[in-house]
Amino acid sequence: MKANAGEVNVTLAAPLADLFPGAPRRTSVIAGNVDHMVDALDEKWPGMRDRICDTTPKIRKHMNIFVEGERATLETPLAPGADVYVLTAISGG
Repeated sequence: MKANAGEVNVTLAAPLADLFPGAPRRTSVIAGNVDHMVDALDEKWPGMRDRICDTTPKIRKHMNIFVEGERATLETPLAPGADVYVLTAISGG
């Protein structure tokens, strides 16, 4: 467990969850920041980090992560009990 980590509530976009058999839309993980949360998701469903992050590492351009309604980066801290949404970007034209 990471220092200053607590359980956070994660909601995954349906298109992302659907790529990983058995992945629920809502789950909880122990994490101190968004990067730790992505690692925890990847431990449960290998390959999820590659879908969420690029090799820089940064959150992919077509993905958005929101913590308590605010756009987040990998460095964004997570308070215990925080609500985190991992969403796919929507575009149109």
